[in-house]
Amino acid sequence: QVQLVESGGGLVQAGGSLRLSCAASGRTLSNFGMGWFRQAPGKEREFVGHISGSGSGTYYADSVKGRFTISRDNAKNMMYLQMNSLKAEDTAVYYCAARTWAGGFGSSNYEYWGQGTQVTVSS
Repeated sequence: QVQLVESGGGLVQAGGSLRLSCAASGRTLSNFGMGWFRQAPGKEREFVGHISGSGSGTYYADSVKGRFTISRDNAKNMMYLQMNSLKAEDTAVYYCAARTWAGGFGSSNYEYWGQGTQVTVSS
């Protein structure tokens, strides 16, 4: 079992930055690929980005590429999402997720989920 807890959400003006954190406990984080997802009101949960267990590989949705950066610190069992140049359309609840197998980036491919943290970008 892995427990995930997100933090760092809040209200920010368009063009600003936020850094989300995901703290993991229960198992060695380096065994897990990890991802960030988000869900806006009335919309389906969507993939934001993924980082491999070692941190050597990162993948991003086109909508955030060049603005968001995922990183991880396996020694601290932490994952991060640095969000720059935020837009109103980035407003959503952001979730971190973890998985033990490789595959596509659909939400069904992730076994463990945090409770989410709200990010609101004012225009």
